[in-house]
Amino acid sequence: MTAAAAIGIMCKAPRPGQTKTRLAAMIGADAAAALSACFLRDIAATIEELPARLRCKGYGVYAPAGTEPELRRIFPSSFGLLLQADSEFGNLLYGATRDFLAGGHDCVALVNGDSPTLPRALLVEAVEALRRPGDRMVLGPASDGGYYLIGLKTPHRHVFTDIPWGTDAVARLTIERAAQIDLETVLLPEWYDVDDATTLGWLRDELAGRSDRFRDGGDAAATRAYLATTSMAAK
Repeated sequence: MTAAAAIGIMCKAPRPGQTKTRLAAMIGADAAAALSACFLRDIAATIEELPARLRCKGYGVYAPAGTEPELRRIFPSSFGLLLQADSEFGNLLYGATRDFLAGGHDCVALVNGDSPTLPRALLVEAVEALRRPGDRMVLGPASDGGYYLIGLKTPHRHVFTDIPWGTDAVARLTIERAAQIDLETVLLPEWYDVDDATTLGWLRDELAGRSDRFRDGGDAAATRAYLATTSMAAK
């Protein structure tokens, strides 16, 4: 039987004042934390809905230590948790990749926790690409120049090296790092993170069926229900 692919959601426990700070400046710390929890629930639900033939295992890749009970209440019971605590984001990504592969998974896809409508088809495409013979990186570029997904089947430290995290150069430089070590890159279609007023507007438009840019996304049931009960839904 094929070993399971690890799909890890990079996340923090959604605590007011400690998560989604750019959104919090607009909608308040409590609402931003509640929305972050909804995002995590929706991404996890999408992972749970992946076809059984793919043999995938979902995880929350989290920090800080001690927040496990909060995350257990958010993620499905089938999900595992992997603590990765480091001040440098590249070390978090590399450490999770290394640990999942060392734990017996045949490939790893790490996704951000800010894309509640991430299409299931993109995760399927990522896992299928990783499972093809030969080594490669799968990258899902985000609209802000970062990426919403990185997939590997070998823990290549170089693709996480000297990356200016949080800038619009992240995806471009990650592709360059892969080329420097002759690692094939498979690019997925663009998607988006929700982390400011503009992208929250994109989310509202997508959920309302008004988006011309982002289509066929996940249902995002938790996020949809939360927005429907708040004034944010109508803005």
